[in-house]
Amino acid sequence: MSIPFKTVEKELFGKQYKFEIGRVAKQASGSVLATCGGTTVLATVVATNEPIEEDFLPLTINYQEKSYAAGKIPGGYFKREGRPSEHEVLTSRLIDRPIRPLITKDFKYPTQVIITVMSTDQENSPDTLALTAASAALMISDIPFEGPIGGVRVGRINNEFVFNPSPAQREEGDVNIIVAATNEALVMVEGGANEASEGEVIDALMYAHDCIKELIKLQEELTDGLNIEKRQPIKSEENTEIAEAVKAFASDKLKNSIIVDSKSERRDLIKKVQTELLEEYADKYEGMEADILKAYDKLLKELVRGIIVNDKVRLDTRDFTTVRKITVDVPFLPRTHGSALFTRGETQAAVIATLGTSYDQQRIDSLDGDITKKFMLHYNFPPYSVGEVSNRLGTGRREIGHGALAERAILPVLPDNDDFPYTIRIVSEVTESNGSSSMATVCGASLSLMDAGVPISAPVAGIAMGLIKEGDDFVILSDILGDEDHLGDMDFKVAGTEKGITAVQMDIKVTGVTKEILTTALSQAKDARFFVLENMNTAISSSRQDISTYAPKIQTMMVPQDKIKDVIGPGGKMIKKIVEETGVQIDINDDGKVNIASPDAESCEKAINFINNIIKELEVGEYYYGKVKRILDFGAIVELVGGKDGLVHISELAPERVKAVTDVINEGDEILVKCISKERDGKVRLSRKEALSENIEDYK
Repeated sequence: MSIPFKTVEKELFGKQYKFEIGRVAKQASGSVLATCGGTTVLATVVATNEPIEEDFLPLTINYQEKSYAAGKIPGGYFKREGRPSEHEVLTSRLIDRPIRPLITKDFKYPTQVIITVMSTDQENSPDTLALTAASAALMISDIPFEGPIGGVRVGRINNEFVFNPSPAQREEGDVNIIVAATNEALVMVEGGANEASEGEVIDALMYAHDCIKELIKLQEELTDGLNIEKRQPIKSEENTEIAEAVKAFASDKLKNSIIVDSKSERRDLIKKVQTELLEEYADKYEGMEADILKAYDKLLKELVRGIIVNDKVRLDTRDFTTVRKITVDVPFLPRTHGSALFTRGETQAAVIATLGTSYDQQRIDSLDGDITKKFMLHYNFPPYSVGEVSNRLGTGRREIGHGALAERAILPVLPDNDDFPYTIRIVSEVTESNGSSSMATVCGASLSLMDAGVPISAPVAGIAMGLIKEGDDFVILSDILGDEDHLGDMDFKVAGTEKGITAVQMDIKVTGVTKEILTTALSQAKDARFFVLENMNTAISSSRQDISTYAPKIQTMMVPQDKIKDVIGPGGKMIKKIVEETGVQIDINDDGKVNIASPDAESCEKAINFINNIIKELEVGEYYYGKVKRILDFGAIVELVGGKDGLVHISELAPERVKAVTDVINEGDEILVKCISKERDGKVRLSRKEALSENIEDYK
C-alpha cells in the first residue's frame, strides 16, 4: 500500500504540532514523522506477512533515543548507543500499555513498532509525542487498530493545569500525570502528584482527555482521504461441540473449585479439574487437546467474571471493598540500615533501605544532559514468589516499571537534600505474590525508610483496584488478587498519604473507562489506602529519631564562598589531605555547603575542625599547633593546622640565642607557636619561644 506525501500542521495549546507521512521510511507498513516545537520523532510500524499459531498478540514496541538528537556524542569506549536505558524501557512500556488492548488478539502477524527520537529541544518531551505518533503510524498502516489515541502529560502550577509542561515546569508543579485516551474514554494513566486529592486527580484526567481529543482530530485530518485497507484478523473457529462438552463436564466442578482462600489450593483444584477433563475426552477428541484447553480457559474466565458480577462473590470469599489481612515486621533484618517485611494476604515484600553519601548517587547520561539521582528504588520479582522456575537473566521491563511506580509514590515525602544529605537506595524483594506486589513495595518502602531514621513527611501506602465490566454494569474490586487482575478489565494502582495521592497507574483491557468508573475506583481506593495506613501505623507510625547506627554519619557545615578554593587547595591537594588524615568523604557545593561523611562521628568532628582551621583567619596573639615544613638559614616555615604557613625567625625559636635553626627544631617536628604579626602582604610571623609556657596538648 502506497501512502502519498501529506503534512498536517496545527497549533495546540500554544505548541506547534506537525505530522508528516509519505516521505520517510516508506517501506514500513506505516510511518509518521511527528514534530512538536524542536522535538521530532519517527514512528514506524511493520507487520510480517506470515502469521503465527500461538494464542497471543505478537506485538513489540521499542522507543529509542539517539544522542545526536541533542547534539551529543555517546560516552563510553564504543561511542554508540548501547542497551536501552531505564527511561527508554519505561517509555516503551508507556506506549505499549494503551496500544496493546486496541489491537485484537486475533491479529496473529508479528508486529513491531519502533519510535526513534531524532531531535529534541529539551523543552517538548518526546515521550508523549512518541505515543501519539505511534497511534498515527498504526492508523495509516494495514494493521487493525481501534484508535486513534493521543497521549499528553498534565502538569499543574499555581492550581492551573498545564498541557505537556517542560522539564522546568514539571519541577515547579505539583502534578505530573501522563494520560492516553481515545475520543470516548481513558485507556492508560501513569504519573504522580504531591499529595493531590481524588477530585484534583479526576480534574487532571478530564483536562487531559479534552486535550487528547484535539490530538485525535489532528490524526483524523492526517488520515482523511486516504484509502487504507486493513488486514482481517485470523479468527480461530470455536469448536462448539467441544465447548459444550467442556461446559457440561467442568462447569459445576469449577464453581466448587475457584471460591477458596488459598491461591495455591485454587490453582491445584483448577488443575485437577483440567486433568480430569482431558482424561474424560482423551479418546473422543483425540489430537484436539489444544481446543479442549482453549474452551476450558474461556469457561474459567466466564465463570469467574459471572460469579463476581452476578453472585457478588470474590474468589477468596471477600466482599468488594475488604482488604486482605495485613502483617508488618519492622525491623526485619538485623544489620541493614532499615528494613520491613510487609505482608498482605498472599502478597509479601521484604524491603530494605540503604543510606549512602553523594558518591553513591546515580549518574545518568540523558538527552536532557547529565542527571544525578539521590533516590533509587529497585524492585525484584524472583520466580519463587509465584512458585515457578525460571532461567531469567537481568532485570525485566515489568520489574523496571514497578520499581519506577513505587519510586514515584515515595518521592514526594522524602526530605530535602539540605535537611538530609544522604543518597537513598531501596530494594524490594518480592517474596510472595498474589496481586499488587508493586503496592506492597510502596508500603514496605515507607516502613523501611522510617526504620532507617529517614525523616519522611508522612507514611505512604498503596492499593490496587480491579474492574469487572459486563455491558453497562461494573464492579470495582479493592485489593485485587492475581487471578482477578488476569481475568478482569482494569488494574488501577493508587498510592498516597492520608493527605492525598502521590502516584497512580492505570491499565485498561477494555476500550476505556468513564469518569463514573474512575470516581468510584478512586473513592474506594481512598478507603482501602486508609485501612492499610492504619495497619502500618501499628508497627511504626513515624521515623525513628536517629538514623541507623550502621549508616554513615553525615554532618553539614557552611564555608564562605571565597574560602572554597582554600578548602580544596591547588589541584585538590588540601581536600585530599583532609580525607587522608581523617578517613572521611567530603562533598563541596558551589554555594559553600560542605557535606562530611564518615562511619563514625569522631572522624567527622576531626574533619570539621580541620576545615574550620582552614577558613579561620589567623589572629595575632593566638596560639597554633603546626608542623615544621622547611628549614631556612634564618628560621623555619611552619605549616599550621588548616594549611596556612608562617615564618618563625631564628630569633623567635628560643629565649636564648640560637646559632643554627637545627639546634632547636628539624623538618617534620610538631611545635606550638604564637602569631605575633600579620603583614600587609599576607605574610605571618610566628614565635616558638612565646609559646613555650603553653601546654601543647591543648592546641592539637
